[in-house]
Amino acid sequence: MAAFDLALSRVRNGSDDLLLPQRINQLALADNHVFRNTTLTPGNTLRLFVEQVAHGNVACSAMRHLAAEDFSDSAWCQARARLPLELIQRVHRQVVDQGRRQLDLGDDAGDGMYRWRGHRLYVVDGSSDSMPDTPELRSHYGVPGACAQGLGFPTSHLLLLMDHRSGLLIDCHDAPGNTHDASVVSAMHPHLRPGDILLGDDAFGTYVHIALLLQANLHAIMPAHHKRIVDFTPGRPHIPRRKISKKKSLGKPRSRQVQPLGQDDQLVEYFKPPRKPDWMSDEQWKQIPQSIIVREIRRTVRRHGFRPITVTIVTTLLDPQAYPADELIELRLTRWMIETNIRHLKITLGMDVLKCQTLAGVRKERLIFLLVYNLIRMVMLRAARQQRVNINRLSFADALAWLRYGDTCTCPVLVINPLRPGRLEPRALKGGKHRFPYMTSPRAELKAQLRAKYKDMS
Repeated sequence: MAAFDLALSRVRNGSDDLLLPQRINQLALADNHVFRNTTLTPGNTLRLFVEQVAHGNVACSAMRHLAAEDFSDSAWCQARARLPLELIQRVHRQVVDQGRRQLDLGDDAGDGMYRWRGHRLYVVDGSSDSMPDTPELRSHYGVPGACAQGLGFPTSHLLLLMDHRSGLLIDCHDAPGNTHDASVVSAMHPHLRPGDILLGDDAFGTYVHIALLLQANLHAIMPAHHKRIVDFTPGRPHIPRRKISKKKSLGKPRSRQVQPLGQDDQLVEYFKPPRKPDWMSDEQWKQIPQSIIVREIRRTVRRHGFRPITVTIVTTLLDPQAYPADELIELRLTRWMIETNIRHLKITLGMDVLKCQTLAGVRKERLIFLLVYNLIRMVMLRAARQQRVNINRLSFADALAWLRYGDTCTCPVLVINPLRPGRLEPRALKGGKHRFPYMTSPRAELKAQLRAKYKDMS
């Protein structure tokens, strides 16, 4: 425990002792949380919870060995249950704020590594995690598809907001598994400041979302929505805003061309759709403007060893001199980095399958995963500046190993992954694994079949 505390102390900057158990206990008292002065105070419990997850989310029965403390398995489970969710949220938020301050200080000092043309870059994407099949979790999150009782696992919908260039996870919104990304993305907007740029996939390239970003003085770089027709022909016709005839509208774009800016680069006017999204209130819908001006760009990207791909984006960055089209396309292609970071979170750390069996427990467990992820990112941020390399070149797994077992007396020198643009590898396992078949019938039926089978054999 002492070595882990020392490792975490290396994450902090200056005199901020937020992660010390004494400081966490002070935060708990400030929130009127009453506790006894025992081994498992809120501060010690939260720190041990962080260590439990950082060491692979080990079983609760192993915690007394990991902590080298004398408490029972039941006492540990009760301590985790008593730990207020709001306290974990507060600690995580202050860790995130500290990481964002470090990014801003680096940019203000002339680093510029974590900004693009003076703008802060953020990326949003949806994901999921699964959890034990308990009635409470199944009722709240639901299961994929039409699974029978006893089959499938409750699956949550997660929407994650990350700093694009550092990988720092700003927020994670959880909801039932059938939630659409666009219905909850506006919850991420308060974390951004005017002038920030948001990247995303085509689920976020809708008229309503772009209009909400413009209302908040934010910018967007999104793929053109898959249902939108994009045409760069000069002087092309378009479907008038209130046109309802489908026969003469087939194949025509619903946007009005305002000004061509170059080859496959134009300003267009998008019109407000006739129907309100189900997730939006009537008051919000009334505040959405009747039209917006955006910029559409299309480029064919050729990479060695790959087929050419055509990329079409829509952006609110309208000035072609300040924001060249080719750079915007290149920035759009880097969105894939969030997929890599989500893989670090879910596979390397193990958040893809949670273990708690209650709704409150699942949310605490997930939040601790996010806290550990951001602590590792802050370790990588310091190492990147010390080693003078882009943070995305550093090994996340090596940073996690340092946090677990490294020499905490010095700042880490992390493994730098080789730069392999255009790398192509099959997503397949070379060695076979001994796995049981998937359960396609409820457990009670399978047990009855086994009993009948053994009865016949006897």
